[in-house]
Amino acid sequence: MAKKQRVDKVLSNLGYGSRTEIKKFCKQGIIQVNGKTVSNPGQQVDTDIDEIVINGEKINYREFIYIMMNKPDGYISATFDKHDPIVLDLIDDEYLVFEPFPVGRLDKDTEGLLVLTNDGQLAHRVLSPKKHVPKKYYAKIDGRVTEEDIEAFKEGVVLDDGYKTMPAELEILKSDDKSEIELVIHEGKFHQVKRMFESVGKKVTYLKRLSMGGLILDESLEIGEYRELSDEEVALIEKRD
Repeated sequence: MAKKQRVDKVLSNLGYGSRTEIKKFCKQGIIQVNGKTVSNPGQQVDTDIDEIVINGEKINYREFIYIMMNKPDGYISATFDKHDPIVLDLIDDEYLVFEPFPVGRLDKDTEGLLVLTNDGQLAHRVLSPKKHVPKKYYAKIDGRVTEEDIEAFKEGVVLDDGYKTMPAELEILKSDDKSEIELVIHEGKFHQVKRMFESVGKKVTYLKRLSMGGLILDESLEIGEYRELSDEEVALIEKRD
């Protein structure tokens, strides 16, 4: 349930202008609340029940946004980087006004499912080590992946820093000098998938995240495309097996 807010705060948060600009709009008489012209930018409104119109356009107020992106290679999962393009560079201004951020990280060269939101509580819950939200990846591997690797991953492997991973589910799609696999992990250590395969003497040459929790990457999204999530899909992000 939304609490009452100043009308200028609501409109500025939605990208209709700065507080100063909203004040000018009030003087121009182009803002209405429930059919009545607003002259005071500090007027309190309840975004759950009040109808707010600016210059003839009814606004759709949302506190949080949730976006699914099919992340491309070459982009950093961050809100700022001095040297490389970031995933927010792919997002339209109508969403940037909400100041979304990536939920967790995908490596610069990793593609696939990335969730962006401004809901800090959801991000905290998903990324909490106690939650063990499963993440599924598809990867191409330089080297033959074997049944022994499946068993090793099931037991947990020791990474280069001495950390032993939680059990992970490895499925071989193609076993050859160039193998293809799917892998489900339940934690999110730095470069984890790549380091897991390094621990068994193999190298990841391509990596794509397919799902997070119960949320599956929309196959209709081309690389670099994104869309908003439905309420049902948002609930799936935290779903565990």
